[in-house]
Amino acid sequence: MKRKLPNTTSKILPAVAVLLLLTLWQIAGMAGMISEFLLPSPLDVGKAFVVDFPLLMSNARVTLLEAFVGLAVGVLVGFMMAVLMDYFEWLYQALYPLIVLTQTIPTVAIAPLLVLWFGYEILPKVILIVIVTFFPITVSLLDGFRASDKDTISLLRSMGATKLQIFWYVKFPGALGPFFASLRISVSYAVVGAVISEWLGGFNGLGVYMTRVRKAFSFDKMFAVIFLISGISLLLMWAVNVLQRRCMPWEKNSRSER
Repeated sequence: MKRKLPNTTSKILPAVAVLLLLTLWQIAGMAGMISEFLLPSPLDVGKAFVVDFPLLMSNARVTLLEAFVGLAVGVLVGFMMAVLMDYFEWLYQALYPLIVLTQTIPTVAIAPLLVLWFGYEILPKVILIVIVTFFPITVSLLDGFRASDKDTISLLRSMGATKLQIFWYVKFPGALGPFFASLRISVSYAVVGAVISEWLGGFNGLGVYMTRVRKAFSFDKMFAVIFLISGISLLLMWAVNVLQRRCMPWEKNSRSER
């Protein structure tokens, strides 16, 4: 069997596209085609990032703490709800419409109420992150559980397997792929949810920093924190990919054999 060489083009092209976009952006700013007051050049954004680096890192620490706590609780709640709804059909019929309903309410409408009810500390921010992260986890796990091979489940039942054994050996491994796909979405939602909640009430965090620099019309610092938030989200999604490869080594083997 011939070993397939890794395709590096798919990894290089996105970096080239980003570099080209930044170059065109810098040239347009230097040529005066874009007002630096409204859209600062990448070099100005980089300078603002370096100057405010200690302040950005201290605020990022607060935002990441909120995101990680909210994400952990959201994953736990989503997992438990998916398991219970898969086990009890009546619970699925009762709760699934309510879960979908929670996602139709804009987060910017919920955040002020949470701040009003629970204050300006970490609790309302964690609650908002849980609200936006548990839904993808619940739905993807539930779909994964229900997509399990019926013949395999029937075979295990005929051999005397318990429901816990069927869940552990069939349903749970089969749902890992959808789970990690939803986890990649949830980690980005967690960071964005933390920033949105900090916009509407808080003492520290990247959202509070964004509000302050926006009111000061420091758009170079505004873009610096936007790039930082995007970088954090991409880094977390990459970490999820690494975790998926560790937890699902058979996926890597199956791809290499193609």
